Amino acid sequence: MTPTAHRRCASLATAALGLLALAGSVLAIGQPTCVAFKSAPSTFPIVTNRKASPILLSPDEWPGVQRAATDFASDIEQVTGVKPTLRNVTSLSAQATSSFGANAIIIGTLGKSALIDDIVNRTKLDVSSIQGKWEAFMAKEVANPLPGVKSAYVIIGSDKRGSIFALYDHSEQFGVSPWYWWADAPTTKHNDVFVQSSGCSHGSPTVQYRAIFLNDEQPALQNWAMEKFTNGTGAALTGSPFNHFFYTKLFELILRLKGNHLWPAQWSSAFGVDDVQNQALADWYGIVMGTSHEEPMMRSVPVEWNLFGKGAWDYSSNAQNIYPFWVEGATRAEPFENMWTVGMRGNGDLPLESSGDNIALLEKVVADQRQILMGVYNTTDVTHIPQVWTLYKEVEGYYDQGLQVPEDITLMWTDDNWGNVRRNPLPSERNRTGGAGVYYHVDYVGDPRDYKWITSSQIEKTFEQMSLAVARDAVKIWVLNVGDMKPYEMHTEWFLTLAYDASIWTPANYPTFVTQWAQREFDLSAKDADTVANLMHNVTRHNMRRKPELLNSTTYSLVNYREAENIVAELQSMVAVSTQLYNKLPTDAQAAFFQLVHHPILATNTLTRMWIAAGQNILRASQARLSANDLANQVETLFTQDAALEKDYHSLLDGKWDHMMDQTHVMYYYWQQPMTNTMPMITKVQPSKQALAGAMRIVPEGSMGAWPGDNQFNCALGYGCGNPALTIDPFVPAGNRFIDVGAGGPTPFTFTVTSNASWVKISSSKGSISPSSPEQRIFFSVDWSKVSGVQTATLTFTATPKGQPQLSVPATLTANHTVVPDSFKGFVEGDGGISIEASHSSRNTTVNGITWTELPGHGRTLSAVTPWPRGGNELNFTAGSGPSIEYDFFLFNTQNQGGNVTVTALVSPSLNTLGDDRPLGLAFQIDDGEPQTNYFVPASVPGQVPAPWNGNDGWVANSIISVLVVLSVQPGAHTLKVWMIEPTVVLQKIVIDTGGVRPSYLGPPESIRV
Repeated sequence: MTPTAHRRCASLATAALGLLALAGSVLAIGQPTCVAFKSAPSTFPIVTNRKASPILLSPDEWPGVQRAATDFASDIEQVTGVKPTLRNVTSLSAQATSSFGANAIIIGTLGKSALIDDIVNRTKLDVSSIQGKWEAFMAKEVANPLPGVKSAYVIIGSDKRGSIFALYDHSEQFGVSPWYWWADAPTTKHNDVFVQSSGCSHGSPTVQYRAIFLNDEQPALQNWAMEKFTNGTGAALTGSPFNHFFYTKLFELILRLKGNHLWPAQWSSAFGVDDVQNQALADWYGIVMGTSHEEPMMRSVPVEWNLFGKGAWDYSSNAQNIYPFWVEGATRAEPFENMWTVGMRGNGDLPLESSGDNIALLEKVVADQRQILMGVYNTTDVTHIPQVWTLYKEVEGYYDQGLQVPEDITLMWTDDNWGNVRRNPLPSERNRTGGAGVYYHVDYVGDPRDYKWITSSQIEKTFEQMSLAVARDAVKIWVLNVGDMKPYEMHTEWFLTLAYDASIWTPANYPTFVTQWAQREFDLSAKDADTVANLMHNVTRHNMRRKPELLNSTTYSLVNYREAENIVAELQSMVAVSTQLYNKLPTDAQAAFFQLVHHPILATNTLTRMWIAAGQNILRASQARLSANDLANQVETLFTQDAALEKDYHSLLDGKWDHMMDQTHVMYYYWQQPMTNTMPMITKVQPSKQALAGAMRIVPEGSMGAWPGDNQFNCALGYGCGNPALTIDPFVPAGNRFIDVGAGGPTPFTFTVTSNASWVKISSSKGSISPSSPEQRIFFSVDWSKVSGVQTATLTFTATPKGQPQLSVPATLTANHTVVPDSFKGFVEGDGGISIEASHSSRNTTVNGITWTELPGHGRTLSAVTPWPRGGNELNFTAGSGPSIEYDFFLFNTQNQGGNVTVTALVSPSLNTLGDDRPLGLAFQIDDGEPQTNYFVPASVPGQVPAPWNGNDGWVANSIISVLVVLSVQPGAHTLKVWMIEPTVVLQKIVIDTGGVRPSYLGPPESIRV
């Protein structure tokens, strides 16, 4: 089925998915179910009354199907405790088949299995829905399929993987997770299992080749595999632990996940050399093998070249040695099913070393590689041999500069290594016979920072990016770089699930993937599954905001918008909820829950809190606060806890996953992983020494300074500064302000807080501070019924230190009672600006069927909006003519009262995927003013990314692009219109600065909406 035809089935598939929701217990993800656990008039018994229907195959069936059938029988036993017999049918005589009983399960591949072909002919079974299709299957109850067999549940694949997928599809619905071994997911038990007589079916997958790539596999995966699959020495030539014992476990997982393709581990391994059984067993299982984008012709580079090559890895000067090296790789792999990587990069995944014309050189390389394939396959038509050329980094630049690629070679476009696809096929490129694909990352080693410790990518982002690939027909091959694979289990499955059938997933339903995943993995109630889904959305959103490897002590603002404290509270809440769920799970589910949910949350919480506490420690030391020492101790405790969590993971199930969390992740010094974890820098104040200005420290919200005494942040001079001051209005999102009272040394004291204004409400009018309790926070709110206009109150903090004179520190609270008309509905300025989550629009317009549509959970704070559908016709608009999304807002101020505001749109990192002549852009308009357009992704050097993309505070590091415009406006009620220009902009948040927006990582919290 072509991708276009596949998408025509979207409505039918979505309707079928709806049936799944009605089926009760969700044991399969994104699939129309055909399994039941109670008998009904239109069901067929798999197991009932402790008796299993026998499983029948033909001896001429594909070996991979025969092997999957043994898994199928074992899965039935795992669910029910009853193992069906598995038989090869060698004779179709009544005498031979009568012993099977009245019911049987018959499995086979159309055109391969003599048994299936006989049944089709005998019963006139209609197989037109799968005949000639790629990896399709059907299953249904058939009457009198064989002499003596009254009824059979017949499972038919259009090809070998169609049959294999049919079996694993049913196994998953019975209650066996694809992750039963790789994540120890428990099997859901049932006494009886039935299938509906109408059965299950599936057409050709959306994406033809669906792959994972094991990469950057040291230290975790390699150390684990060495311990579990070798005697400690590894392969003779490479020392690699990735032998056929390892790979057969992986082959089965890929097939259970409906994948079909693998790029094997590369950096210290050679798939075809490490174990002579690797290639043959891949083919036997049904896996299409390939090699990574920089390893052409089925040879591991640099490993095999370093072992067997002669001279430089430079085709311009050493073709006489490289050509036969490729011939050997092609000859070795020819007996098996492959997708051939063609092209060439420099040794070690670097740009080519040639100093000449690299475009001409690469065209020569590919021409020679195709000549090799024709010779090895003994054919004059190379176009029927699957080949892919990955346009990675500089190779994409060569293509854009005119590199000619033969029509039948698949063009594999790539992301930027951070989950943002660099380019998609243009309309003129979509009719190529070789098609197109996408190489995507959830793990990476390189600039600006490695990320390969724990899960840090959002499925929401992957849906958004890969939906573009589907819309633009890049569906020949998808490859996901999964690093060590663990701990990216859920994301790996999401990627392959989307590739298998993209038509059923929409912006409205993709969050249900995680809910279904949680129900299947842990056999949870619907309520608990929703809770797990929220946990996974929140932890991956947190780690996507800024990769754990990029965190530092001031990532989140320590003083503005209570940002750091809110992050800690959010994480602590996740830990509490996850712990409660973990404790109530049955024992057999806890190991899986720990790996897949609990550990990522605990580890994320520990690392983030450690960095935040380190920042607070340094800040409080500069403020002469004794609590700095408690924070230093907290950092040390959390650093120890980080190591303990790693040990807990490695101790699971008697050490089954030992080494899988070996990855270092604390204190990067440059892009490459640190050689060990190093605790963040901390300091301490002398606990026996009192601050020069006295026993009490006063720190108002939003200030890095402290009173009494001198501090560089108290005022511009840093000395002789005025009293601490706070402002508040009715539309401050938090509803209050605070001042921290802290110990300035070893002397305990009591304190009182008073105000000279009756409209000030104080959370606590007194308190006690000591070295064992060195901090207390006092909140101030306002009785707005007693305030008109702008009024000021004096707050007086009076400390009575033991054995010392009283110490009094005044502070000023200014209340500005701003009022909006009763008729206004929308967002109201407060605290110096307006912050709006993009999905909270006032109205939305549709043009040519395109509407700004919410992507739930996408982005750094709540969600995002993007023009939808993405479309293949690439509609774009001039400012003011396309779809718009509108936000009503009310202003009391402008910047310096000069009639201007700065509007900042926070958009997801994206690239000019239609080329730099179609740069991403947005237009902004207030009321009936002239729209202002900002094309915010500049052109880049071919094969590179724009300059703002890079660096530790660049677009991908911060996971956001800030798009600014200055617009003219006066105080009052207004409407901001955001216009679509290009189709792939993803808008997360809008901030309107009237002069008071302060620095923070996530931007101000959302404003009050009336």
